[in-house]
Amino acid sequence: MLNNIGLPGLLLIAIVVLVLFGRGKISSLMGEVGKGITSFKKGVNEGSKELEEDAADVADAAKDVTPAEKDKV
Repeated sequence: MLNNIGLPGLLLIAIVVLVLFGRGKISSLMGEVGKGITSFKKGVNEGSKELEEDAADVADAAKDVTPAEKDKV
């Protein structure tokens, strides 16, 4: 359905959106979209760091499974 729009169709849609919402509303909307993308990227990076730290903790815990030796009498 949307594969036949082309450049003139996109320009027409952009002009209609600009007329309906105005320049100020669109720029503030794009600013919010940019903040949302930045926040999403930050969350993804923090999540991957947290997963790496958890994996390192699990690997360290797996190394310490042998019981401590007691003093032999």
